[in-house]
Amino acid sequence: MATRTTKACEKQTFMLKSSDGELFEVEEAVVIQFQTIKRKIQDDCAKNEIALDNVTSNILSKVIKYCKKHIEFTLNDTIKNETLTKDLKSWDEDFINVDRMIVFELLQAASYLNINGLIDLCCQAVAEMMKGKSPDEMRMILNIKNDYTPEEEEEVRKEISWAFK
Repeated sequence: MATRTTKACEKQTFMLKSSDGELFEVEEAVVIQFQTIKRKIQDDCAKNEIALDNVTSNILSKVIKYCKKHIEFTLNDTIKNETLTKDLKSWDEDFINVDRMIVFELLQAASYLNINGLIDLCCQAVAEMMKGKSPDEMRMILNIKNDYTPEEEEEVRKEISWAFK
């Protein structure tokens, strides 16, 4: 249930329900970073718990952690302190240094929730995974089945030979 408060010093919170049924009480400042549900909050349609059917509790806890950290750095970095910016970049690098399947799940959740900064971070991590890899290695990383015959693949390689250099 969303907690509505009348005192200015108290913070409004919302209950987020993961796809596996776990509830998270989250402050409004964090939840409004989820562009997907921000409009519901602004339109006062988020009365009870907000179900996030596409996000597991494990991933939702990571997304919440990411958003809280970015709020913390934003509040502390009002004068664009170079040290704080480097600290946030370092924190992001540590945050995204996880198993590739977690990166893909974070990317899926960030996309579903429309959290642009997290989408960018995850895409950068995936790009780093792909850097210097052969098409076969990329297929393996992305779990893509090669449905080309050897002849079709050779034809594609000839047509766009620049991509295989």
